[in-house]
Amino acid sequence: MKVVIGTRGSDLAQWQANYTKSLLEKNGCEVEIKIISTSGDRTQEWNTSFDKLEGKGFFTKELEEELLAGTIDLAVHSHKDLPTTSPEGLIVAGVSQREDPSELLLIRNESVDDTKKFSLKENAIVGTSSARRKSQLLAFRPDVELKDLRGNVPTRIKKLADKEYDAILIAAAGVARLEIDLDDFHAERLSPYEFIPAPAQGVLAWQIKENNYKLLDLFDKITDLDVLIKTNIERRILNLFDGGCSLPLGVYCENEMDHDDRYKFKVWISMATAWNAQPKQLFFETYNTGDLPERIVEHIQNMKPKKVFITRNLRETDYLSRALKSLDFEIDGKSLIEFKQITIKFLPRTDWIFFSSKHSVKYFFNQKPEIGNVKMACVGKATADELRAFGHRAEFIGQSTDTKLVGKQFAAKVGSAKVLFPVARESMQTIQWQFPKRDNAIDLVVYATLKHSLEIPSDTEIIIFTSPSNVEAYFEKNKLAPNQKAVAMGEATKSALMKKKIKENVIVTPGSFDDLGLFQCVLHF
Repeated sequence: MKVVIGTRGSDLAQWQANYTKSLLEKNGCEVEIKIISTSGDRTQEWNTSFDKLEGKGFFTKELEEELLAGTIDLAVHSHKDLPTTSPEGLIVAGVSQREDPSELLLIRNESVDDTKKFSLKENAIVGTSSARRKSQLLAFRPDVELKDLRGNVPTRIKKLADKEYDAILIAAAGVARLEIDLDDFHAERLSPYEFIPAPAQGVLAWQIKENNYKLLDLFDKITDLDVLIKTNIERRILNLFDGGCSLPLGVYCENEMDHDDRYKFKVWISMATAWNAQPKQLFFETYNTGDLPERIVEHIQNMKPKKVFITRNLRETDYLSRALKSLDFEIDGKSLIEFKQITIKFLPRTDWIFFSSKHSVKYFFNQKPEIGNVKMACVGKATADELRAFGHRAEFIGQSTDTKLVGKQFAAKVGSAKVLFPVARESMQTIQWQFPKRDNAIDLVVYATLKHSLEIPSDTEIIIFTSPSNVEAYFEKNKLAPNQKAVAMGEATKSALMKKKIKENVIVTPGSFDDLGLFQCVLHF
């Protein structure tokens, strides 16, 4: 069977076409590639200002026209550029395996600042023309200056090298496929759980005529069914929002098998009303995917501001406070415990230092200890960010709010190495108890906690508990009313709430130990 592939002319598009060509040839096809210029390509050549049109056909229309005319048999697309509804007579016959869906923040070396979020210096000029990328970057780093960036991947990187920008945002998939050398830059990979990619980012879509049954049968064999299921969820959400150029929408879906051999689906969303508006960032997990996109969209559309209290001292610069207030939520905060630094009298020499909270980082480094050449680890991203503020970077960062799991993963990584744990007096030591040899975990008390309870307004709708100690202090003068919901920072805090007879169905735990995780929890209710 002879197959004519239609593709755009960029280096990346031709890579995609040749990748598809090799798959078809392995299945006995004779393949020809035809280069087709699209509106998106020509607009970039003219340097016209536009937000990159993900999912609205700006880079696909001419390919689809040639498919319908019969001059090509197959169109290869970046799936994120393809409209969610095919023209009459065309179908998406299949999808490829998924390349890394993450974004890369490429930073010129002189613009790197490891103490800042994403290692980017204050007031940096960042290049991107994507409304989705703009909204998320400004949410995390409102100080940056955004400047439009167009062209194919090599062109964008050359503009960075020519110092037109301090940094640029590009898809990791394109860099990986083109095998571009990034040694001249600092490359910061942005987690797809935090900085949400476009629906179906990193996936190729194979489009054909709906009556081309031979190719349809062939792509049934080639298609990655697992990727197809997940990208269908992502793109259905895009379709329900009628997303594209005007809607800064990121959607990312993963699945995992639980202990009962059931698939659990996880979906991360970032949706803003405009590129310069605070995005609504949410996390969903479910076993039932039947109407999952519809439930997610309905939840976001019906979301209303609420009154929130967090058991920590509130700072206006905190992401949680800034993000909630941007969405008209009321938020107040006060730590129900006080902290007292305990002087380090002796610092044992170890191979690693593990920090289980931002407080352990603060009260350890406030004393300016001589740590020598030692590796560092953190329980989660928020603690790692605090470590960065003191000029250090973690070589291990826990990715779960289940501290037992983090402990097991860290213990497996370090093996027989000695690890120092700066801790609070009477800390729970959950991480330490996961070590096969308990003597390899050395506790160093650097602070103590003292309860300082107060009455919380009864009209507060959501209470965020940041630690088991704050749970104890809260219930000295308060109770949780039937109309109130609780957010528990981690499993230990959730257990403390359940010991107070709080029902599990009113407690939500974040997917990450940071303000973004808490923000997602608040928007969950």
